Amino acid sequence: MTLRTTVNGVPLALETESHGEGPAVLLVHGFADTRHVWNAQVRALTEAGYRAITLDVRGHGGSDKPASVTDYDLVHQVVDLMGVLDQYGVDKAHLVGHDWGAATVWALASVHPERVLSLTALAVGHPTAFGDACTAEADFVQLRRIWYMLLFQFQGVAEQWLSADDFHNFRHFLGSHPDLDAVVERMKEPGALTAALNVYRAVLPPESLTNSVQLPPVPVPALGIWGAHDPYNTELGMTGSAAYMNAPWRYERLDEAGHWPHLDVPDTVNELLLDFLSSDTVKEQEG
Repeated sequence: MTLRTTVNGVPLALETESHGEGPAVLLVHGFADTRHVWNAQVRALTEAGYRAITLDVRGHGGSDKPASVTDYDLVHQVVDLMGVLDQYGVDKAHLVGHDWGAATVWALASVHPERVLSLTALAVGHPTAFGDACTAEADFVQLRRIWYMLLFQFQGVAEQWLSADDFHNFRHFLGSHPDLDAVVERMKEPGALTAALNVYRAVLPPESLTNSVQLPPVPVPALGIWGAHDPYNTELGMTGSAAYMNAPWRYERLDEAGHWPHLDVPDTVNELLLDFLSSDTVKEQEG
């Protein structure tokens, strides 16, 4: 069941009850998705004794879609997550994020580590490591993979290009998504496509791609998971995250997965996540 409640001034769609009663795990989805992409992880976490919390981030699913581009910057996204934790009476949580959700949980763990027990990032590494990857490689592989981020800056033009001919270009762009038809149907809803694109416009204007976001080092244990068939993010953007850690860092490469490892190989992701959460270094954070 879905509860719409105002968090940080924006009505967000949450579960009416968080799942389970153990240590809290907040799972944050990425571009064009909803909280339901975590269904397999929610089941595994609750069966293992954790309390799983999911939401539709602002601009997605059942949550409101603010009109201003600036409403989608990382500050608003981070404050949203802290507001969700407050909504459930959670002081500290394990964070799990994918895509833009990964970028947001990296930021939260960097600037408000007092709310974080551990961090698991899927597909997207530390924001500064991502920026490093854009300029470090001689052939600029990462920059070439994110050509679309420049296109997305052009309001109206990007929407037209993606939605023309029954979302033909959108389907091609997101072609490896395991639930592509459902994503397209959501993007057909009024205002949905623009809202989903606004996070790119707010957080990654063109100049930011060669001027890395500077965040404090992450002082909590972190796990990075990257799929070898990811068409958008290079491995360097994830492995480079080690340089921005002040706590134990673990990296897992999944050769059988793409950009959505939690959908491509959910059992493998669940096994890695539960093993990480039960490790001694992470358990120490729970006290």
